[in-house]
Amino acid sequence: MPVHDELSALGMCDFIEDTRESCLWFDLECTDFYSSWKGKLVVDWPGLERSWYRWSDRNCIRVSVIHEQSLLDEEMPAWDELILTWEELKVLPSTWKAALSQWRGVYFIFDVSDGKGYVGSAYGEDNIQGRWLNYAARGHGGNKKLRGRDCSRFRFSILQRVSPDMEPRDVIRLEAAWKERLHTREFGLNDN
Repeated sequence: MPVHDELSALGMCDFIEDTRESCLWFDLECTDFYSSWKGKLVVDWPGLERSWYRWSDRNCIRVSVIHEQSLLDEEMPAWDELILTWEELKVLPSTWKAALSQWRGVYFIFDVSDGKGYVGSAYGEDNIQGRWLNYAARGHGGNKKLRGRDCSRFRFSILQRVSPDMEPRDVIRLEAAWKERLHTREFGLNDN
C-alpha cells in the first residue's frame, strides 16, 4: 500500500507488509457522537510504553482537560465572507462570539429551500451576536414569516457592518434600505 511505502521511506521498519503475513486496514469515519468535544477533549496517555496503540480492556485513559473552544477551530473569516448555518450559530467559538458582540449592522437570512430572504438589523445588547443567539435558540427570532420554516435550511450573513456606536435609528434606516434593494418585503420574508 502506498501509505506503507511512505512510512517505510520515513524509517518505519516494523510495519512494512513484507515482514508480516497480513496487515489490517481500518477506514474510520467521524460520527456525531460527542462531536461537540472535537478539538476540546484532551486525555492522558497511560503507562510508560512508547506504543501508539492501546488495548481497551487494559488501560484507564483519563480526561486531562476539556477546553472551552476547539483547538482545531479555524480563524474567523472576514465579516463580509461570513456565512453560517443555523446549526453553526449554536456552536460558535468564543472568539467569534466576542467579535460578533462588538459589531452592529445589517444581516441577511437566506432560506435555501425556496430562495427567499429576510433582512434584519442588530444594535441592541451584544449586537449581532445577541440577535443571532436568539435565532440559534428559537429558529425564527420572533419573526412572523420565519415561524414554521425549517431553520436548518437558513444561511446567516452580514450585509453591512457599522460603527459600534452608531445610533439605532441610523442602523434601522440602513436595514430599510437593504430591504428595498433586495425586495424582501414584496418577494421575501420581511413584513415590515
